[in-house]
Amino acid sequence: MMTITLEPNTTGTSVAAPPDDATPNARVAERAGRTVIPRRDDIEVGERRNVRAARLDDRFAILGAAAGALAVAGLLFGWIAPLSGVIGFVVVAFLTFVALYALLVSITSDLREVIDRVMTVVLISAGVILMSALLFVVIFTMLRGWQALTNVNFFFQDMEFAGPLDGLDVGGVAHAIMGTLIQISIALAISIPLGIVTALFLNEIGGRFARFVRTIVDAMTALPSIVAGLFIYSAFILLFTHQRSGFAAALAITVMMLPIIIRASDVVLRLVAGNLREASYALGASRWRTVWHVVLPTARSGLVTAIILGTARGIGETSPVLLTSGITNVMNLNPFEGPMISLPLQVFDFVRSPEPNIIARGFGTAAVLMLLVLTLFAIARVLGGRGAGELSPRQRRAALARSARDIARIENSHPASAPVSKDPQ
Repeated sequence: MMTITLEPNTTGTSVAAPPDDATPNARVAERAGRTVIPRRDDIEVGERRNVRAARLDDRFAILGAAAGALAVAGLLFGWIAPLSGVIGFVVVAFLTFVALYALLVSITSDLREVIDRVMTVVLISAGVILMSALLFVVIFTMLRGWQALTNVNFFFQDMEFAGPLDGLDVGGVAHAIMGTLIQISIALAISIPLGIVTALFLNEIGGRFARFVRTIVDAMTALPSIVAGLFIYSAFILLFTHQRSGFAAALAITVMMLPIIIRASDVVLRLVAGNLREASYALGASRWRTVWHVVLPTARSGLVTAIILGTARGIGETSPVLLTSGITNVMNLNPFEGPMISLPLQVFDFVRSPEPNIIARGFGTAAVLMLLVLTLFAIARVLGGRGAGELSPRQRRAALARSARDIARIENSHPASAPVSKDPQ
């Protein structure tokens, strides 16, 4: 027979003692007033079902439709119709595959399931096509520029002493790399605070003027890049500096980046739950503290994505930079004096040449631009890509260490009570 006795705790009240067959950890935890999680070792867990796996009949439908599509395309291009070309063959085969797949699925399924499976195939095919196009561009650029990339001087020299007939062991694009980094840094320093503050104004303040600003931002999103370059050229270069410079190019890039950052940040800030703001206001926080400590940390990962989108738009611009920065073959680290070339403009200047070595330098410069963009994106994700409340491994270890210290302190301040009495029976 098992009995349960009441033991006094430190507050003077009585709590139920654990049963006699409880584990020692459970008895100590119960005496300390902590919640006990029962052991799940003896609970039988069934085998996990893979709900994403394709059914057997669906696999046969895919294989049959693929075989039929290849056969029909082969007959059309080889025997029946005078058709030719790889792209046409692929298009005909894909359309035939979708039609045959819908026909085979309709034999055992209703109309809703046929539509669902056909749309799944179409979406997967679209993803494959986009990924294939991206891989083709990256691989083609790397292969064409591989001869230039294998020379170390390509990353640490400029084109001051390199001529069009010189080999790839002379000259490089260090001046274009530094020009791109300086211009995009200035553009980010201007567009990030201005864009995020504008997005906060549109969401937190609102009003008639906010609707007007949102309309202007939407219109600037579709602004041609050459118009931005002409605006900076006429409003800044002709009126103030009277010369092309890296700062003027940064201003033109800012005009292109700003509407992207504002629009994306506006969408992200709209997704922040309103009850978070209400809870902050209920605790007595002001609007500024609510925005700084609640809204911005919650939307941090989305804001980083908005900045990445703006950077991707600005770092690859050529038209506004062509009108505002100028072309030079020497290193210039002063954005306020003299022309400063960037990587996209250097690619444009290289590929115009008929010389094979210069064209190889152009593709190598494009590969460097892709690697630079990838590096900047990785840095942005590491710095602010985590969601709200998501801890880094170091922060998780520190939280576990604090929890262990709290448990030790509680156990030391609340020693174990006397042994639990047992029924003599």
